[in-house]
Amino acid sequence: MVIRARDRLLSSQPLNTFAQPNLKHGETMKRILPFSMALLAVGMAASWQSVMAFCGFYVAKADTKLFNQASKVVIARDGERTVLTLSNDFQGEPKEFAIVIPVPTFLEKGQIHVGDSALIDHLDAYSSPRLVEYYDPNPCMQIRFRDAMPAAPMKSELQGGQKERANQLGVKIEAQYTVGEYDILILSAEQSDGLATWLQENGYKLPKGAASVLGSYIKQNMRFFVAKVNLEEQSKLGFKYLRPLQVAYESPKYMLPIRLGTLNAHGDQELFIFNLTRKGRVETTNYRTVKLPEGMDIPEYVKDEFAPFYKDLFSQQVKREDGKAVFLEYAWDMNWCDPCAADPLTRDELKKLGVFWQEPGSQSPGILPRPGGAQDVFLTRLHLRYNRDNFPEDLVFQETPDRSNFQGRYVLRHPYTGGDSCPAMEVYKNQLRARQEKEAETLAQLTGWDLEKIRARMKLEGEGTGKSGEKWWEKVW
Repeated sequence: MVIRARDRLLSSQPLNTFAQPNLKHGETMKRILPFSMALLAVGMAASWQSVMAFCGFYVAKADTKLFNQASKVVIARDGERTVLTLSNDFQGEPKEFAIVIPVPTFLEKGQIHVGDSALIDHLDAYSSPRLVEYYDPNPCMQIRFRDAMPAAPMKSELQGGQKERANQLGVKIEAQYTVGEYDILILSAEQSDGLATWLQENGYKLPKGAASVLGSYIKQNMRFFVAKVNLEEQSKLGFKYLRPLQVAYESPKYMLPIRLGTLNAHGDQELFIFNLTRKGRVETTNYRTVKLPEGMDIPEYVKDEFAPFYKDLFSQQVKREDGKAVFLEYAWDMNWCDPCAADPLTRDELKKLGVFWQEPGSQSPGILPRPGGAQDVFLTRLHLRYNRDNFPEDLVFQETPDRSNFQGRYVLRHPYTGGDSCPAMEVYKNQLRARQEKEAETLAQLTGWDLEKIRARMKLEGEGTGKSGEKWWEKVW
């Protein structure tokens, strides 16, 4: 009989790099393998041949090689107040980088900030899908375990001729700032063709179809947040990479604009959205929000192939939903985790990501917080694969009162390999074969991998043939 131990993190190292355990037979332990995603730049590029639009293209990192053309966004929201953090892993010459993002309201200088990418990486690691290991105890022992920075004046002011040209095209330059290493413009427009012309005349190479999409945002009275890299400021600050941009605003619209990013993207894009709210889980209202399958037992060898396993699992779920769903990967109170792929973010870390509503001494009802941990914050991690055909609308969200926990968690169970002999051992061995067959079938169902190849990797006999290749009836006579 296989007994589940209570989830408890004993060891955690990067995917496929942790050491083998030093265990004696009869000991039971489990570990989790963090599944972190390296993600990238958002926005429209001045040189869009070298960088995708919001959400941008993927450049493989040394530690994770999972999803191409992926982006990640953090949304901290309470009431009608929102802080949006856009991850930026742009690869290329900084002078070529630019983004154009629709925003629902005018932004003052103080509402724009430059963040820390390490905080997004921490949030990603904390909430990522995980692999858990258990070691079967000695059946003969009859042991049963219970589940038991301030903004600077903008130096590169637009010239009078540029402003006059903008007025001729119906484009209003409402504000311009320099924040960190970025030069920022806040634009509004009367009609899309004029805005598209102004952007193109000022070095923004727009993809085909941009004018019509821009027009839909103009009809909603939205502004346009435009950012380019100020090379002089970047040199002064000494940063070799582009830091995340953050914007804070008030609006009844709880949404994320994604349509501009589909115009010049080559194929599907991956988007990871980390929603930080006060009450509970977040879901999309204009697309289905679907929980990923979780908690399944899978074969031991997946330990060394977790990245391709999860990538193929996600692809299968996208296919089953006809490419038109948003998937829930994690939902949890930020006070704790079980098991933990990384420590929960501290109050200070969450504040830097935009969580503005925490007060000293506040906490969720009935929740005992970890020392230094978060209070009154619920995290919802959403993942979608999208293109212009399957996701023709921007994402619209709603916060729900549902605080039930959910995580993408997958389980490895290592068989007991000791030499003890007893009646319970015989029962265990018979149950083990059935369990491993079920693990093979589960893996095939989750990923679409060939069942017979899985059985071969597990060194199991298939239903149709034995190890020697004989037909099943040849074993009868």
